[in-house]
Amino acid sequence: MPRYKATVSYDGSDFFGFQVQTKHGVECQRTVQGELNKAVNQMAKNPIEPIKVVGASRTDTGVHAFGQVVHFDLPFNIHEIGVRKGLNTLLPRDILIQHVEKVSDNFHARFNTHAKRYIYRVSTQDYTDPFKRKYTGHFQWQLDTKRIQLALPDLIGEHDFASFAASGNQTATTIRTITRADVEIKEGDQELVFTFEGNAFLYNQIRIMVGVLLEIGNGRRDIHDIVRLIAVKDREQARFTAPASGLYLDEIYYD
Repeated sequence: MPRYKATVSYDGSDFFGFQVQTKHGVECQRTVQGELNKAVNQMAKNPIEPIKVVGASRTDTGVHAFGQVVHFDLPFNIHEIGVRKGLNTLLPRDILIQHVEKVSDNFHARFNTHAKRYIYRVSTQDYTDPFKRKYTGHFQWQLDTKRIQLALPDLIGEHDFASFAASGNQTATTIRTITRADVEIKEGDQELVFTFEGNAFLYNQIRIMVGVLLEIGNGRRDIHDIVRLIAVKDREQARFTAPASGLYLDEIYYD
């Protein structure tokens, strides 16, 4: 069976995350993986053994993606362009297949990842913009962006990010390596756009890091409080978690 790798974009506003959720063996919520499974199986003419689409990252409820990666096996050969066009015809409008390519049987969307890049958008308007509310986090208090820029390098490197992991984290270790952490100030749009790259991220890690950075920018924390938080390994001291609406899975890197 030929294996296909697909790059997928989606608006996460109306999804309960990427991963299929079941209750008593039946899907109970609308998920990105669930919609992809339905489309792929329809394309494969609903085989006896259902095809399961495997994703690289399990994004949460309300989180968006520009570059989620999935793989799946089809029971017959179809040209990559045909797979892309066919799936985009079958999928709802809040999911788009950007690119499809055939890969070897040992390719795995999740286990072969080398690094990931996420973007987080923060609206700094006085009030919540109705046209941004599903696509940005919102922070209406005063911010000193120079303080944020001075704090960001403290995230770079290999650290134990236990203070930045939500209670639902189930990974064996909280040690992660961040290779990029920066912010773009878009004054005309009244937005801050954070970019983070790393080998992997913990459950809600980026949203917690953004929350800490915003509190640093607001003067509620010392500029280098991230160093202290890394040392104490205490999630309670990180406090604020930025909303899911501002988070985007931007790109996944493979060896």
